[in-house]
Amino acid sequence: MPKTFHFPDVGEGITEGELVKWLVGEGDEVKVDQPLAEIETDKAIVEMPSPYAGVVLKLHVNDKDIIKVGDPLVTIGTPDEAAKRIPAEERAAAAPPPSVEPSPPPAAPAVPPMPAAPVAAAAPAEAPETAAAGGALAMPKVRLLARELGLQLDAIRGTGPGGRITEEDVRRTKAYPEREALLLKKPAPPAVQVQPAATATPSEAEAPAAGPAPEAPRPAFKIKPKYDFYGSVERVPLRGVRRATAKRMRESLDHAAHVTHCDEADATKLEVVRQRLKKAAELKGVNLTYLPLIVKAVVEALKLHPMLNATLDEAEGEVIVKNYYNIGIAVDVPDGLIVPVVKMADDKSVFDIGQEIQTLATAARERNLDLADLRGGTFSITNVGVIGGDFATPIINYPEVAILATMKIADRPRVKAGKVIVRKTLPLCLSFDHRVIDGAAAARFTKDLVKFLEAPDSLPLG
Repeated sequence: MPKTFHFPDVGEGITEGELVKWLVGEGDEVKVDQPLAEIETDKAIVEMPSPYAGVVLKLHVNDKDIIKVGDPLVTIGTPDEAAKRIPAEERAAAAPPPSVEPSPPPAAPAVPPMPAAPVAAAAPAEAPETAAAGGALAMPKVRLLARELGLQLDAIRGTGPGGRITEEDVRRTKAYPEREALLLKKPAPPAVQVQPAATATPSEAEAPAAGPAPEAPRPAFKIKPKYDFYGSVERVPLRGVRRATAKRMRESLDHAAHVTHCDEADATKLEVVRQRLKKAAELKGVNLTYLPLIVKAVVEALKLHPMLNATLDEAEGEVIVKNYYNIGIAVDVPDGLIVPVVKMADDKSVFDIGQEIQTLATAARERNLDLADLRGGTFSITNVGVIGGDFATPIINYPEVAILATMKIADRPRVKAGKVIVRKTLPLCLSFDHRVIDGAAAARFTKDLVKFLEAPDSLPLG
């Protein structure tokens, strides 16, 4: 009996993935736990192992398709079942043609048929439920939407599979009718010639009625146009990490009340401490950046302001304050952001944190993070300063309630004792959920963070 393997629930709230590529093909023999395909989720690229042994009878998904949890992936059966699935046409072509005795011609009818009434054209058969006039394909809900918007389906450019008209096609045509009419370039249907009944001869009347001339086939648009009404465009699929990032950012904005508070720390002593520890870090194989020092300062500030080290449980109406410090570090990958988590940062030295950040960042860019590396964050840091900039408004890593953007450390003019001096400064931008944290609490947290950054020797660095 063939067995169909469905995309499983891999946990972590993952509901869908993108099939990167198949590692097997139809007709291949597979063993239990043999990798079948590479699937990209919003967390990582994972190999999907086979739960069955046998022969691949059918691949249900194409490369780059988005699949939901529970969707069929592959059907696996025995070699005998694979042989039975040879298409009937192939079996018929391989079989010798049967010998057929010629049949006698049919007897002529005793009574001649009555002449048919002269007609201009035979009425076409009723279109299937999903087909529109002119051969356009559309689901019932799409046809209903077109009627509600006052549009004819044969005036809409279908961009779905096989030229199928989608809801997006209908709304686009309503919004940009002139552009869509230009892109459609649909030829006018040929005129139907109607012959007057009085001139029809008996032989013409008896002849089968001709249907309307076939209409030119509608272009399938399997390759979407690379231009719009104004010029050329490039279509970039929203897939993988970029799709997951978009989804997470939208979720955060829909749930949290975002406010950003900015402050600035004098980073002169921070640079002195980093240079002092750099040599010892190199002996441990660590390239010591400012970030491990900032993590330690953030942890000490969170201990003074625990409401920022929390997540919000909306369903229960509770703020869950965490008594541990798992700091998420946003990593810039080619097509989005991934936030691996440094666990128990308060118990680790700056060298351990630096090494862990390096390892996690490399794994994130190579897309081989373990799902456990992305779990359990209590507060996040996005280090924008490695690229540049003075200010930003980071989006909270929901359901956490706060995120810190650290900007570029640079020489900046500052006023001290009435004089302008040049100091190395570190701009800090804290976004917080105003449902949980008030502006005054955010300002106090940032003030204490500045205090720790300006006195790094007070931090538990070892």
